[in-house]
Amino acid sequence: MGKPTVHDIAKEAGVSLATVDRVLNSRPGVREKTVDRVREAVERLGYVRDINAANLARQRRYRFVFLLPEGQSQFLESLEAAVDEAASGLIDWRCELEVIRATFRDPLALTAVERRILSTGTDGVAIMGHETPLIRDMIARLKARGLTVVALVTDQPNSERDHFIGIDNMAAGRTAGVLMGRFLGERAGRVAVIVNSTQSRDMVDRRAGFEEVMASRFPHIEALPSLEGRDDRDRVATVLEACIDRQGPLIGIYCAGAGTRGVTRVVKERGLAGQVIVVAHELTPHCREALEDGTVDVVINQNVGHIVRSAVRVLRAKSDEAEIIESQEKIRIEIAIRENLS
Repeated sequence: MGKPTVHDIAKEAGVSLATVDRVLNSRPGVREKTVDRVREAVERLGYVRDINAANLARQRRYRFVFLLPEGQSQFLESLEAAVDEAASGLIDWRCELEVIRATFRDPLALTAVERRILSTGTDGVAIMGHETPLIRDMIARLKARGLTVVALVTDQPNSERDHFIGIDNMAAGRTAGVLMGRFLGERAGRVAVIVNSTQSRDMVDRRAGFEEVMASRFPHIEALPSLEGRDDRDRVATVLEACIDRQGPLIGIYCAGAGTRGVTRVVKERGLAGQVIVVAHELTPHCREALEDGTVDVVINQNVGHIVRSAVRVLRAKSDEAEIIESQEKIRIEIAIRENLS
């Protein structure tokens, strides 16, 4: 016997094809008892719906928005470029992608962005932002209007988001701790830790993972209190210099977020290259150069192309109420050193 079809469902349930179509597409106008009868027929027959074929027949198109924070971060630029690349390569998926940059701390600006999203027939939104009441409330309103929402790079676990796309940031912090400890060996001393914000979920998780490993496996290394760089390379340089002046010589610097250009500036100006171990995140063009010239020792990376493609797949699946393949959407932690750059 071949695969069951909608004709088989209609016959089994004793209804018309139009009724089956309404039930399968969750459209109104069908009595509850009839809906139950159709669903029971689907289950008995083992019918599996071909979402792609159904969408093609209906000429279904998807519109997804990538909502990113404003800023000059090279990581944000590479993420936006990955969205543009994906948009041109996903023609067969019938997906339209748009990047919107926003100031997440400005309620009026966020309201304007939200209205723009809702007025353009958007099916889903991928949001990269700190977990704040403003963002949580916006996610709740988007969900209430029927949109799919995924958190990108930094999670929003206390919101109504549908899924998180990004590396396990606690594991990334633990990885940074192991790398720092292994590179330093028996050297004892202090390590500066630089985060974007002490309120950012990804930074909190990375710091926690890093400190856990330092305390349990490398007790001779002291991780100093977090320095806030606020996504600003000049501020990173300023707070790092102040830390060195206040605490004395460092043996390591862990840059958990943006601001690596501020770190490398201080390392070069103070002649610290080769004296301090620098662990950073994201293989941006600057980090690649810093690895090559020895200013940075190791970079923990996540593939932005994979992040964007995964976000599109998840948004599409959630919009269709289809299952996702968890293993396919797992963003893996990559480790880059000068010797494995290609």
